[in-house]
Amino acid sequence: QVQLVESGGGLVQPGGSLRLSCAASGINFSLRTLGWHRQAPGKQREFVAHITRGSSTTYLDAVKGRFTISRDSAKNTVYLHMNNLKPDDTAVYYCNAARSLFSSTVGPSDYWGQGTQVTVSS
Repeated sequence: QVQLVESGGGLVQPGGSLRLSCAASGINFSLRTLGWHRQAPGKQREFVAHITRGSSTTYLDAVKGRFTISRDSAKNTVYLHMNNLKPDDTAVYYCNAARSLFSSTVGPSDYWGQGTQVTVSS
């Protein structure tokens, strides 16, 4: 059974930083594209970042230069390092893993975690 478990969310002031982690069981992260999506209150879920098995990365324009996605294959974990956080970054953040070993993106049909809340507020 595949399970993705996010952690690291919380309340942070504008300009602050957080690191989200997503640990997996029942699946080998090193062979797959991994990613993060988020959903803000009253808004649709949106793509944030992904990293391919070859470590190529893609980011939502709004987070470029502030967020960094990385992976630790030995720990079967993917991270989202978030710096200079803004109130608009407030959302539930979801970790994703591609079902197909040949997919270079992640989306609704792939594996998802349960989400972790990030709130940016003074």
